[in-house]
Amino acid sequence: MRLPLRPQLPAALVPAALAFALTAAIPARAQTPAANTAPPPATERIKEVPSVAAVDPTTIKPGQILFTDHRDKPSTPENGLIPYLDWQKTRPAEAAVLAPYPGYKEPDYTVTVNGVTKPRHETLKIYVAEGRFVIPRPPESIDAASFANLAFVQKMDPAIKHRALSVADVTPNKDPAAAFAKRPDRPWCQGAGACIESRYDLEGKLPLGVKLANKLEDGSAKKIAEYVSFQSELRVLGPDQDGPLRALTKIDTPVTGGLEQTIFWVNQILRFGKFLAVFQPMPNDPGRTVVTAYMALAIKGDVLDRKAEYARVPVLKNLLPAQVLMGNSSFNTGTSISAGLPVYARNRITTFADALAKR
Repeated sequence: MRLPLRPQLPAALVPAALAFALTAAIPARAQTPAANTAPPPATERIKEVPSVAAVDPTTIKPGQILFTDHRDKPSTPENGLIPYLDWQKTRPAEAAVLAPYPGYKEPDYTVTVNGVTKPRHETLKIYVAEGRFVIPRPPESIDAASFANLAFVQKMDPAIKHRALSVADVTPNKDPAAAFAKRPDRPWCQGAGACIESRYDLEGKLPLGVKLANKLEDGSAKKIAEYVSFQSELRVLGPDQDGPLRALTKIDTPVTGGLEQTIFWVNQILRFGKFLAVFQPMPNDPGRTVVTAYMALAIKGDVLDRKAEYARVPVLKNLLPAQVLMGNSSFNTGTSISAGLPVYARNRITTFADALAKR
């Protein structure tokens, strides 16, 4: 495994967003009357709130999505990012469920620079987006297992290409240099609904930015990639996960199930990502389902710390990793990963909500 020793373009970070390409859907039952699921106008579709959990779910309008990504000052480059250790302390219910696995710690590994091998501890910063919406059907109508497959993921974002991956070909399962990314309890993808390798080619002006940055680094053995590649597993969660999931959503009704996509290997910028959707009956109305969806991405701290190396090059000033990642750069474009994490998170949660509403 080649570990990046130089700053890499934030554009690459987008892989994490991948996790959101996944989604679940709800098959309509014959005896369930059709409901008006047409989305409200775009200006009303996503309602920004300081806390999703603080809003009574019975007040959510048809087609509306409550959304927060903890950004109270969106123009500030790193606003909305939180150090991993602080995340564990201040939002323990989130960290317990949205980390790659229970007990996950920031990585420790060795790197070799100029022939000298040294231990390295990697710090992470976390971006978490949370959305909540209501489906006018009961939770038992949701057959998440029928959508925990590659075909469904491929429909979520045409810009991201996916292929099936075998357990034996999962990088942390087979590469000794990637041992720090292995699960301690089982191999990644073992027993999963789908094991997926994905690739996203950067869009708009970002490939040009990558070329310019690489040209400045002529002679370097490590080049910035013009794409993001990642490996993930897709799993269905059952009622046995009620305790930690209910603590996360803060809705006091039984968790009937969920869908989870964990990104455990990324070629650059990110260390892990997770998309999670939790299904619960509406309080006092079991004929409706409250869906809470999360997108969590772990960004390598040293990527965000290398501001000066881009800032001193005029043409790359707007390519600062934090700016591109958080969608505050002129290099951002489109609605997929190249748009930045906040835009991508909103679009993926909206796409997921639409997929559920149509079933």
